[in-house]
Amino acid sequence: MSCIRFNTPAQRQAMREHSPAMLTAEEAAALHPAPEFTESKLRRLRLLAADPNPKIREAVASSYNTPEDLFLALASDPDEGVRGCVAKNEATPCDILRTLASDRSETVRGWVAVNYYVPADVMEKLAKDRSRTVRSLVKWKAQLAEEQGAEGVGAPVTAAVAHRP
Repeated sequence: MSCIRFNTPAQRQAMREHSPAMLTAEEAAALHPAPEFTESKLRRLRLLAADPNPKIREAVASSYNTPEDLFLALASDPDEGVRGCVAKNEATPCDILRTLASDRSETVRGWVAVNYYVPADVMEKLAKDRSRTVRSLVKWKAQLAEEQGAEGVGAPVTAAVAHRP
């Protein structure tokens, strides 16, 4: 017996007619608000940022609630994975992304290149990176920005954001 299912045109039409309405990201977020960020959660993040397990530190580096001083400390973590999580976190301050653009790890620099909020001057620096992979990621991101511009949708991918909540 095959696991492939074949629907008739009438069945496909009926599924389309009865499909649930898709929510926008904003509507979904409104239905499922994030829990309040409290002092106890901040204390927990600070405690976990010093955990000997790099996977735990990666979780802190991936949090949107991580304060700037922890991002700064985790950006110089000996573990490449932790620094990579800081580099790809959209809440990471631009100055820390600038620092990570010079990281010894090609992987970390690649994560900086694909971060939506990396400043334009950092993208220019990464476009001349010694790593072909990093340069390719910069080129790919620029192509995405061009495609978005051609369609008239969204902001440029290399948008720099001075302040984030």
